Amino acid sequence: MKRLLFLLASLLLAAPVLADQKPLPGDSVYQLGIKLTDQDGHTWPLAERRGRVQLVTMFYSSCTMVCPMIIDTMKATRATLDDASKQKLDLLAVSFDPERDTVDALHAYMGKRKLDAPRWTLARAKPQDVRALSALLGLQYRQLPDGEFNHSSELILLDADGRILAKTTVIGKVDPAFAAKVKEALR
Repeated sequence: MKRLLFLLASLLLAAPVLADQKPLPGDSVYQLGIKLTDQDGHTWPLAERRGRVQLVTMFYSSCTMVCPMIIDTMKATRATLDDASKQKLDLLAVSFDPERDTVDALHAYMGKRKLDAPRWTLARAKPQDVRALSALLGLQYRQLPDGEFNHSSELILLDADGRILAKTTVIGKVDPAFAAKVKEALR
């Protein structure tokens, strides 16, 4: 009898873990089995972001033109939300430039841009993983001879399972239609 009770108790305790392990949708970006390293040096699989709505982009911290505008647009989009919704939205910016965007560089950029962890995450990955992620998200980039990058600029909204819900190329101001999609995803 004790064994049976122990077995039942073990199954009940494992149930939430097992429920979280349902298969990812086929169109989830979390199907991409890459690992990211954040501004604090923690390395984790991209799929670990599952369970929360994400606003995602790609950037590089030494950019002085478009990338600061991308980050500001993410901030402005988040600012359109009420306080409860702000707490439900995670923001992820992955670097195109893992060679220069070290953990220390990403950490310094967090402070410089006044980005609040844990909602904000700046991350880097292996070069081949950066390329795979950018392709999956539909973001194009190429490194120029001077070390700078030519890249597309988009904000991408992911649902809790990592499916792309919406994209915007409006940078430098809030895209009202995109902001409405963010609010809808957080309901």
